[in-house]
Amino acid sequence: MTSVARPARTAPDVTVLHVAVADPRVRPLLRELGHEYSTRYGKDAHAEISRYPDEEFTEPYGGLLLLLLEGGEPVAGGAFRRYDATTAELKRIWTHSAHRRRGLARRVVAELEREAGTRGYRRIHLTTGPRQPEARALYLATGYTPLFDTEADPETIGPLPFEKQLTAEPRTARPGKAADL
Repeated sequence: MTSVARPARTAPDVTVLHVAVADPRVRPLLRELGHEYSTRYGKDAHAEISRYPDEEFTEPYGGLLLLLLEGGEPVAGGAFRRYDATTAELKRIWTHSAHRRRGLARRVVAELEREAGTRGYRRIHLTTGPRQPEARALYLATGYTPLFDTEADPETIGPLPFEKQLTAEPRTARPGKAADL
């Protein structure tokens, strides 16, 4: 997969890069997510990172993995995969531990939503773990509808599902073409 660099619309010092899971710049994302999951859910949580084949996060399979780079270094990232014909599923939303509380996760979610919309998806689905209150707060703050009882103890629910309807934006050019740069 060819990487495509585009300046982010929300901050001139942050670059959005579409990458393959095998890109070395993805390693901090996978490493930190693995650590977070293991810390919160135990050693078996690493299986969540490898649950889906890497190709599900590529365009031919209806997916995308992106990173936000600052000074050439990954500071945040996330992905989506095809959930069904009209729904993308957000996965692997991450902000580098040294760059939290800067709104980078919101930027990642907004970019993923925009990309999903340009690819014809009409809906986003996602789940987050019951021990991730910051993720729950992010999705509520960015307009996602909880598909669970928000008053219940999250530990009694299990994975917390959310959804959001999208307005599709027609794609004018494919990544890597001059119109996108």
